[in-house]
Amino acid sequence: MILADKITDLRKKEGWSQEELADKLGVSRQSVSKWESAQSVPDMNRVIALAQLFGVSTDYLLIDSLEEPSDGSPAGNADAVIYEDSSCALDTVRVSMEEANAMLAHKNYSSGRIALGVMLCIMSPCLLIALEGACETGRISLNGNQTTGLGLIILFSMIAAAVALFVTTGLRGSRFEYLENSILDTAYGVDGMVNERMERFRREHDRMLSIGIVLCVAAVIAIFAGILFFGEEEFAMSVAVAVMLALIAVGVFLIVKCSIIWGGFKMLLQQDDYSPAEKLESKRMGPFASIYWCAVTAVFLGWSFITNSWDRTWIIWPVAGVAFGMFAGIMKMLRKRG
Repeated sequence: MILADKITDLRKKEGWSQEELADKLGVSRQSVSKWESAQSVPDMNRVIALAQLFGVSTDYLLIDSLEEPSDGSPAGNADAVIYEDSSCALDTVRVSMEEANAMLAHKNYSSGRIALGVMLCIMSPCLLIALEGACETGRISLNGNQTTGLGLIILFSMIAAAVALFVTTGLRGSRFEYLENSILDTAYGVDGMVNERMERFRREHDRMLSIGIVLCVAAVIAIFAGILFFGEEEFAMSVAVAVMLALIAVGVFLIVKCSIIWGGFKMLLQQDDYSPAEKLESKRMGPFASIYWCAVTAVFLGWSFITNSWDRTWIIWPVAGVAFGMFAGIMKMLRKRG
């Protein structure tokens, strides 16, 4: 924990506002705010005053690796059992300011590529669905085999492009994988820098997430509109399904893009899903998750090609996601009880 975090933590334990702490030290509230966001560092006289005010040593404030004493022993030792057991453990790694900036730059770069890949996967059957609807109603001169073949060529081309994006992006970001599976000891100033950039991105994140969710929900309107204006006419319904998938694809693109960037901030700050306890849980669930999602993908592709019902088989993904979340929650609850 760096000095900025220690000042924040100690102030909150005392129940003081930044303004109250500033009054006790004879400084401005802006000075305290800058200390806590790691934009500036108090001089030695202020550090001594802080130590006396909070009843801690100056070593505790200035040395990042020192934890606040509790019952004569470092506070960090009491929580060590949370992050390791007989089956798996998490390493602690040091993250410099340069490494943190490089990781955030990669997240910004990879977010668009991964989001585009996901969008291509969702949109891949759109042309196949539309062509088959046109063929069934005699709107194009191609026969069934030709339309299916052309549609499948486009489908697999888009999937191949998506896979290429996933693989190249994954290879480029492999150097940062250790951050997802380790306890992070960030260098001085890293947390303040990440918090500042996170706050700058917050409005854009909220806007992209909101638009993405609205598009995914509103996509169903395409089906109702097709029924309303064209009844059960097969070509109109095929186009409506294709439009629905396209809208969902755009919505998911926005959601994935902003979530990856946001996740980079959360990872460095070790918050939510990236807390040490959650990382350990993910490490335990890792082998099962890999098998589970490979099986879901196989079922989706098999079911889709056998039934040719691409307009329905996509439902397997939200169902599988909910089922996985329920299973993970149950396993976590049973582990805590055990």
